[in-house]
Amino acid sequence: MSFFVKPGSIVRQIWGDADVILLVFAGSAAEFALNKAVDWLFFTGKLPADPIGRLFSTVRYAQEIVFQPDDKARQAIARMGSIHTGVEQKRGYSIPDWAYRDVLYMLIDYSERAFETLHRPLTDAERGELFHTFQQVGAGMHVPDLPTTYAEWRIDRETHLNRDLVHSEFTDKLFRRYREELGNWRYDLLRQVQAILVPKQVSQLLDLPKKPLLTYSLSLYSLLNALGLRSFVQRVLLPTEYLQQIRSLDR
Repeated sequence: MSFFVKPGSIVRQIWGDADVILLVFAGSAAEFALNKAVDWLFFTGKLPADPIGRLFSTVRYAQEIVFQPDDKARQAIARMGSIHTGVEQKRGYSIPDWAYRDVLYMLIDYSERAFETLHRPLTDAERGELFHTFQQVGAGMHVPDLPTTYAEWRIDRETHLNRDLVHSEFTDKLFRRYREELGNWRYDLLRQVQAILVPKQVSQLLDLPKKPLLTYSLSLYSLLNALGLRSFVQRVLLPTEYLQQIRSLDR
């Protein structure tokens, strides 16, 4: 059977690890809030109404692509494209091509950053594999002007970071919703995680902590996991109503 992402791939390791996925979306939540096209996320009202719920629905799409046979994965990509087309038709104009690339670039970048934060540096081959997977997702959604190599992507990623981010009223609205959903101390923890993960442009625009205390706790977290206490740590750090959904992310 042919798969969109072959078994044993680093992409499957990343998107089959609940802890890594949560870091991917912690970083993405920060950058999403700054994107100049973030108003599109407010058009349907679904993201500000339920930011954590939207995280899980997005992960389900990503895992459907990563772990399904090739034909089913491509069907999922086509569904994502048609959903966005439907939103564009309702609003009356198109989501900018650069905004689609921004989202793909975030998924590549934070997949790498999150895995390396919790585990180890990726090899050049693994970075290329990660890039190629999401480049193919973009191609399947007919996103134009995608880079063809990891090295080209890295250059374009920096261009997008410098051009497409701004702290706006939507930024503040989203972060208020994050605080309301998580509560004060988990919200503060989120900002520390984001400070560890995000590029300097994002950190500066959000005024994230310069020296997050969480940096010194990551080795302890890995030790607790090694001792079989991962379930306990998740229960402490994450809202209990989402605990089962979080654990279901492990593949």
